[in-house]
Amino acid sequence: MMSGFILVVLVVVLLGEKASGGSVVRPEESYDYNKYHTMEEISAWMQDIEMQNPEVVSSQMYGQTYEKRNITLMKIGLSSTESKKAIWMDCGIHAREWISPAFCQYFVKEILRTYKTDTKVNEMLKNLDFYITPVLNIDGYIYSWKNQTTRLWRKSRSPGPDGCNDPLCYGTDLNRNFYANWGLVGVSRNCCSEVYNGVRALSESEAVAVTNFLGSRSDFLCFLTIHSYGQLILVPYGHPNISAPNYPELMEVGLAAAKAIKGVHGMDYTVGTSPDVLYPNSGSSRDWARLIGIPYSFTFELRDKGDHGFELPADQIQPTCEEAYAGAKSILTYVHDKTFHNAAATATLSLWAALIVAWASTATLL
Repeated sequence: MMSGFILVVLVVVLLGEKASGGSVVRPEESYDYNKYHTMEEISAWMQDIEMQNPEVVSSQMYGQTYEKRNITLMKIGLSSTESKKAIWMDCGIHAREWISPAFCQYFVKEILRTYKTDTKVNEMLKNLDFYITPVLNIDGYIYSWKNQTTRLWRKSRSPGPDGCNDPLCYGTDLNRNFYANWGLVGVSRNCCSEVYNGVRALSESEAVAVTNFLGSRSDFLCFLTIHSYGQLILVPYGHPNISAPNYPELMEVGLAAAKAIKGVHGMDYTVGTSPDVLYPNSGSSRDWARLIGIPYSFTFELRDKGDHGFELPADQIQPTCEEAYAGAKSILTYVHDKTFHNAAATATLSLWAALIVAWASTATLL
């Protein structure tokens, strides 16, 4: 009986060695980036990534959801004796946009896969710390996985105000709840609306968590918030009568990112403000980030343009992430080089876009 058990163990070990070319497969190496994952799986993945990359990855809990779940970010960066700047990225602020957390995971994987061999990524990790929240709206995301009837849930899961007790009307649109021209345009005061902006600015604990973490610091250079769908790169502001002081530069950087994206799989992304390309809105995290002084703030609306909408098939995860990574890297390269090289980064935008496209065309998932 014991010899049979030993044989089974040996077979399992040998199979593991064969699959990894002679070594046991590490958790993150066997992770399937071509499927959507539950919150439980994403949390386990975060722990595995940190455990396997202690020299460059750490985690931090910076708030709680309405249902008392911890909101945790991953900090990625190399130790340095020099003063470092910071980059923010959040995914999953809207529960049903499953491609968004999938991209955050892909971004982390690619940064960690390439920083030892890609000189630009290595340089960025020496000068910048990346703060990445794979899922911000954890309560809503978990609810969207409950069954098919909840799959398209968008908002948080806090109860409605007095007189709004229908469970179907729970929640606030977190991307209308930030203290940025709150309640002016593109929102609803009807608690059952998908763009209900809450009883007041920062009524939602998730928005408070982001505000408290970023609002107390002055080292953030860039704010990226990842959404779907529409294939857009949005710049501040969502109010049609307000423009960011560096609007021309934001547009130029965004257009370069769209060019990099198109070079990967030929997908067109439109660049502009919400009123220009979509609809006016207020209280967004993107607008708030720019208002508090983060100079580069962008919203990515990933694939597609409506054929599948929020239910993007899993076979589009990889190409969507590949092209979005090229776009994000284009922006981050510009921000990094302008800050640390004091160069005319604008003049090199097209060059970096071309290099990123060349890289992306040969990139493959682990």
